[in-house]
Amino acid sequence: MEAALTTPIPALKNGATANASANVETITLSVPDIVCGNCIRTVESALKTVKGVSAARANLAMRRVAVTLCHDDDNNDGSNVTDLIAALKEAGYTAAELVEGADTAASRARSSEIIRRLGVAGFAAANIMLLSISVWSGEATDMDGSIRDLFHWVSALIALPAIAYAGQPFFRSAFSALRARRLNMDVPISLGILLATSMSLFQTVRGSEQVYFDAAITLVFFLLIGRALDESMRTRARGAAENLMSLRATRATVIADDGSIRALPARALTPGMRVIVTAGERVSADGTVISGTSEVDESLITGETVPRAVTLGDRVHAGTLNGGGTLHINVGVTDENTLLADIGRLMLAAEQSRGRYVRLADRAARLYAPAVHILGLSTFVIWMSLGSGWEVSLTHAIAVLIITCPCALALAVPAVQVAAMSRLFSRGVIVKTADGLERMGEIDSVIFDKTGTLTHEQIALADDQNTDSSLLARVASLAIASRHPYAQAIVRAARNRSIAIDPIEGVREIPGSGLSVVNNGRDERLGSAHWVGVNVDQDAKASLWYRADGEAPTGFRFVDRIRSDAGQTVKALRDAGYAVELLSGDRREAVARVAQACAISVWQGGLQPSQKLQRIDALRASGHKTLMVGDGLNDAPALAAGYASMSPASAADISQAAADAIFQGDRLGGIIETLKVAQAARRMAKQNFAIALGYNAVFIPIAMLGYVTPLVAALAMSTSSIVVTANAIRLRTKKLPLRPVRCRV
Repeated sequence: MEAALTTPIPALKNGATANASANVETITLSVPDIVCGNCIRTVESALKTVKGVSAARANLAMRRVAVTLCHDDDNNDGSNVTDLIAALKEAGYTAAELVEGADTAASRARSSEIIRRLGVAGFAAANIMLLSISVWSGEATDMDGSIRDLFHWVSALIALPAIAYAGQPFFRSAFSALRARRLNMDVPISLGILLATSMSLFQTVRGSEQVYFDAAITLVFFLLIGRALDESMRTRARGAAENLMSLRATRATVIADDGSIRALPARALTPGMRVIVTAGERVSADGTVISGTSEVDESLITGETVPRAVTLGDRVHAGTLNGGGTLHINVGVTDENTLLADIGRLMLAAEQSRGRYVRLADRAARLYAPAVHILGLSTFVIWMSLGSGWEVSLTHAIAVLIITCPCALALAVPAVQVAAMSRLFSRGVIVKTADGLERMGEIDSVIFDKTGTLTHEQIALADDQNTDSSLLARVASLAIASRHPYAQAIVRAARNRSIAIDPIEGVREIPGSGLSVVNNGRDERLGSAHWVGVNVDQDAKASLWYRADGEAPTGFRFVDRIRSDAGQTVKALRDAGYAVELLSGDRREAVARVAQACAISVWQGGLQPSQKLQRIDALRASGHKTLMVGDGLNDAPALAAGYASMSPASAADISQAAADAIFQGDRLGGIIETLKVAQAARRMAKQNFAIALGYNAVFIPIAMLGYVTPLVAALAMSTSSIVVTANAIRLRTKKLPLRPVRCRV
């Protein structure tokens, strides 16, 4: 039998989550000054020096950091948010506790500021470029030196205030870093801009022929374009999850015990309350329909566009939109424990995770900042030693500083990661870990569980069974302790016959076997034939057995519905070269029927959890990378053992905790979409790495040899950043095929 263990996801309140032990808490901070991989190391190191901090994980793409605090059992006065913010301030970063909605508001304010500065830089760059073209044309004709100097002075008058205003985001970041005695990506950027501007002003005063105001302002202009695209991508990625959280109903209409009706804030609801949801209202809490019939729009939670019909006994979730009927709902879970809140927390966990490619980019960018300054200084020294003079040497050094800014490298993978997760979320798939998505791009075989995975979660007790009402009541009282689909089917059958169910205390569940309890001195068991101790030949079609001391065993037969796209999903996987298997703990006859319907040739039934593990281990030993898809308690070990894993939203809590991704709705199409996006994200991450590294491999030697002017360097560096960001953004809307894989099974 499979069941949910009590493993709730910690609740998010004002940016903090509390562990069930109450001695561990996680605080999420917004740190808008994180701009490069080197910032990640500095922020995490600064936070780890604070007393009580056991872990800190910064996220470049979302500019957030999750801090895990461990409080002493005897002295619970551990570090608080103020201490964490102070530690970051000392390291040169401004931070604030993450408050719902505030992060997006701050991002919009940053976007507005960048757009204003971008407009100033673009206007100035266009006008200075026109003046520069005039000077370049004049060199080929007979332009007088005084006219050339006038154009240089006009360029200076335009460039100096424009650079001072438009370059502030880079200057502020660089100043904060240097004040904290560290380096970040904005230090070489600011140094290149200021050196090019200062030298151009000096050359203008001297009346020299060459000035680089156009290079300095063009660099600022293209950098701001990159920042604007980057900020837009972050805002869109956050927007999907935050739009979902905005679906929360703020008010609820509650029916009191005396029948009176009153309005309450949704956060004030408690389990057991009865609420009325009229047509057009959003459901205020997760619960069960106790009266009424309607249709509920769950599209923004499950990804299903067709409203779901609900009636007596059906579950509904907070945030879903009620259709044409009035529903009376018995509240089950509220506020931060609802499915809606769980999805939001899973998205936050995904944002805070870092995959292998991201960690690789972080390490590269961390080493890159000091390397940029060394290359620039080396270029200046080499050209000076060759007798080129300080002006030529400094010009080449500036070009090297500008062209080696690691913007593209820092954005290469985080941009792809955010775009991939945002796309999947909009299609009803929640990716919990970035490295899980990376692993899914490498798999070559897929293993499915049957009940609740290839088939719908809600199966039904076969109608041809004339089970006595008193016996069904006893079995349902035992079955109600489990979330296994068979157990829940018995509970639903009892309720449909208006049989009262009295839950039994002390029920013990053995994964893969069943339930047992000693009730009134009698041992009662509900589960597999082996667990109950009967010969399966008594009723080969029975999937579940009940037996009490001194009584004959009773078998229960069920009918389940295969998911509408199960066969289509399996065919798509097989056509792409994936090996597909079905492993189930259900009886062989039931498994064979589903395997035949889905055209799965390799299947096994009646398996224990350990036997599923053995099969996965055997595939791993033969060099295969397996995706495990399952939903029950007995699937949790297999989900954890698979190279990657997915679970439906209806799965047991422990299975969702073990899975790398969770798909919503009644269809399996989310699995195919996840594999498509994982393959594409892997390709795009490699493409972005190749773009960033290839750009540096080509342009750094050319710049050091003196063949690149500061203007060309500015164009090249900014273009590389824009290219990797634009390449990642394509993933959000690009039509993706499921590419063939090689499999030896």
